[in-house]
Amino acid sequence: MLLDAASLYFRAFYGVPTSVTTPDGRPINAVRGFLDMTARLVTTHGPDRLVACWDDDWRPAFRVEALPSYKAHRVAPEGGEETPDELGPQVPILVDVLAAAGLARVGAPGYEADDVIGTLATRARGPVDVVTGDRDLFQLVDDARGVRILYTARGISDLEFVDEAAVTAKYGIPGRSYADFAVLRGDPSDGLPGVAGVGAKTAAALIGEFGDLAGIRAAVARTVVPKPPLTAAVLKKLHVASDYLDAAPVVVAVATGIDLPAVEGTLPRTPADPGALAALAAAHGLQSSLGRLGAALGWPDGVLG
Repeated sequence: MLLDAASLYFRAFYGVPTSVTTPDGRPINAVRGFLDMTARLVTTHGPDRLVACWDDDWRPAFRVEALPSYKAHRVAPEGGEETPDELGPQVPILVDVLAAAGLARVGAPGYEADDVIGTLATRARGPVDVVTGDRDLFQLVDDARGVRILYTARGISDLEFVDEAAVTAKYGIPGRSYADFAVLRGDPSDGLPGVAGVGAKTAAALIGEFGDLAGIRAAVARTVVPKPPLTAAVLKKLHVASDYLDAAPVVVAVATGIDLPAVEGTLPRTPADPGALAALAAAHGLQSSLGRLGAALGWPDGVLG
């Protein structure tokens, strides 16, 4: 099980009230929510291994170079990602808690969590569940290898299971064509404009007719007499968007072969550092959430003191 950590702690932050605080009154809702989500996922789905995948770089230079609009609307005035004031201080606490608990946390310099997930999913020798609220990761679904997405659109308690058939049912495209579909349609949440005037229906029709983005662009180059779905209007839009279509696949494609050390991810049957975890629990009021996580992981009673 690969967790898109930022996706989950943002969901926790917005799903758990900021009135959930530490003993000295600081919001701790994102950490509490993340731990509770993890406990529920372990209890419900019983993974053999679990990795919290981290954004070491939420807006990598190679993607910004290809498409400067990538996530530009989310850049804070002082630089970095715009993050709620009450959330930012909680992230280092979560990092410390995961380390003391012994749960694997993996990032890679210059890459997003998506790329860590893509690489670990590609390396995996068995089935993989990816837990995320990011549709970009739909491109990883692979029925033959057992890679599916547990999509959190409705929350952890009501996950949407996304496999190749689900992608086809939702978007009318082959199961592993989501990246090309996203390039054409665009994604405003990531600053990805898409091809102006080409929506989801036209994008799906083009993929259905020509197979993939390369096939679509080859058809555009050779078409003299337009016919549906490559009508004269669509043909013109794709010609106008040529520079965008050169750049966007670099942004949308999840990296699947980045340089990562071997990652075990075995579920810890006892905390890696019980003393540090007990101190974190006391300082931040995490006893109940860590108790639930410990119960899900099978930790001995009284391990937190």
